[in-house]
Amino acid sequence: MIIVFGGTTEGRIVASQLNKAGKKFYYSTKRELKALELENVEHLHGVMDVERMHSFCIEKGIKLIIDAAHPFAEKLHGTIETVSENLKLPVLRYERQYIEREDDMNWFDSFDEVLNYLEEKEIKKVVAFTGVNTINKLKPFWEKNECWLRILNTNISIKEAEKTGFPEDKLLFFSAEKDDELEILEKIKPQCIITKESGVSGYFERKLQAAKEFGVKILVVKRPQLSDNFEVVDNEKALEKRIKDLHPSFLPLRSGFTTGACATAATKGALRALITQVNQTKADIQLPSGRRVCFPLLNCVYTKESASCMVRKVAGDDPDVTNGALIGVRVSFNNTGKVVFTKGEGVGTVTLPGLDIPVGEPAVNPVPRMMIKKIVKELTYIYEDERGVDVSVFVPEGEELAKKTLNGKLGIVGGISIIGTSGIVKPFSKSAFVASIEREVDVAKSNGCEHIVINSGAKSEKYLRDKYPSLPDINFVHFGNFIGDTLKRIDKVGMKKATLGIMLGKAVKLAEGHLDTHSKKVLMNKEFIREMAIESGAKTEQLEQLNQLTMARELVNIFPFTEGEPFYEVLAKRCISVCKTVLVDTELELLIIDNYGNILTY
Repeated sequence: MIIVFGGTTEGRIVASQLNKAGKKFYYSTKRELKALELENVEHLHGVMDVERMHSFCIEKGIKLIIDAAHPFAEKLHGTIETVSENLKLPVLRYERQYIEREDDMNWFDSFDEVLNYLEEKEIKKVVAFTGVNTINKLKPFWEKNECWLRILNTNISIKEAEKTGFPEDKLLFFSAEKDDELEILEKIKPQCIITKESGVSGYFERKLQAAKEFGVKILVVKRPQLSDNFEVVDNEKALEKRIKDLHPSFLPLRSGFTTGACATAATKGALRALITQVNQTKADIQLPSGRRVCFPLLNCVYTKESASCMVRKVAGDDPDVTNGALIGVRVSFNNTGKVVFTKGEGVGTVTLPGLDIPVGEPAVNPVPRMMIKKIVKELTYIYEDERGVDVSVFVPEGEELAKKTLNGKLGIVGGISIIGTSGIVKPFSKSAFVASIEREVDVAKSNGCEHIVINSGAKSEKYLRDKYPSLPDINFVHFGNFIGDTLKRIDKVGMKKATLGIMLGKAVKLAEGHLDTHSKKVLMNKEFIREMAIESGAKTEQLEQLNQLTMARELVNIFPFTEGEPFYEVLAKRCISVCKTVLVDTELELLIIDNYGNILTY
């Protein structure tokens, strides 16, 4: 659940963005304003103090606070800061756009500084474009001098102004539609104007322009500084990204298309251009699921001998290195009656066995090959002869992009792979990660590897490479969090030995029976750690120290990280027992690694 503090243009932008998720969220304003016409918003109004906001966030299960309130809502910002710190809640500040601070304006940190300046310069006549909430701040001036003040033309603002005793004949009313600042200045002829640094949506530029045209001093109160704990975003794209990062279950992640689907669409465009000698701007294809998708085509070039088209890869919200890359296909006829895949720029060549593509072939995977062959068959049925087609998939940036992939370990050199089984890229999907693990294990086995070393990532792999310096790259595989899936694949291919290198924190989770150690699924269990400590014969003082434990890696401060330490022997025994539920026929070596790279072997 998310709560937005709004009542501003920025608040409405945030609410519209959240509404797209189709999930309920809260929108809070100080006053009861016109309701947003959004089907998923629940409106709240009234001032929230720390106690009320704290209770509300707990009761409603708030996971993220978005502060899109007025920049000068200092009390609210302070309340949000306190509550977010107490409850450890992330805060996004959706900030409005501000113009650059110009030297010919007078800048002040507070209204008190403005009052001192007015007195020092003996200024007696001003126009304040600062709103009803600043009447009391300016009271020492307007009680003794001439001051016109602009407020919103609402019953609430007018009544609040009346309560302060501010002269009714000195009130001005704001209109978003009416650009009347210069008219006001020409009528009143003040010595200066006072305004707040209210940003573009606060019509700051309109006030400055009028003051400059009239030739009057500009006194600007700077916007208050926000807490460093607030993460600031100032556009919708950045807002969407950070919501997905901080609360990934709220906004739906966008799917994209595989390089294989893009290559299929480019093939269709290129082949149609070759056959018809007409420029192609789009191509629709059928994905393996039966769904039809239309792709825009780029750079269609054709002669009577060959043709090519390109598609820009869109991966949605998946952190795919090929997102935005151009995937191109060049086609020409041959007399073999077959579809022949030839090497194109930026597409790798298979050099090791173990993949589903023969050594020496361009790295275009089986499903994309099948999809491309289907397109060729659909478009060449008009020819009575045994006409075949040469298909060359190319990716201009492919060789550079391949350096960011695992292709080198898989024996694919010179570029990326054209992959995909469904045509759809599902963002951050477990299936994609596990499929990558399985490919690495298969390639390792096919190339004679009998001892595979698995680890969670780059940090642990560095320590393991130091332990096994003679092993080639192909023997090292990252499991991320998917220990169980990795071990199952190792056992399935019949690997002789597996070394599991695991950081201490993940080892504790594994020992408890969790073969997927992702923090979203399992957290450190202090009671389980205490159970292992008791089993290992821990001393009373060590058991007491466990009460202060916040992270599993701190166990090294309680139990010395040395060979023979009973606690780690119990931990290792339990880890091995859990692994052996899926790793039946393969010898297992367990290496537990602390945060400094020290290793205990079991």
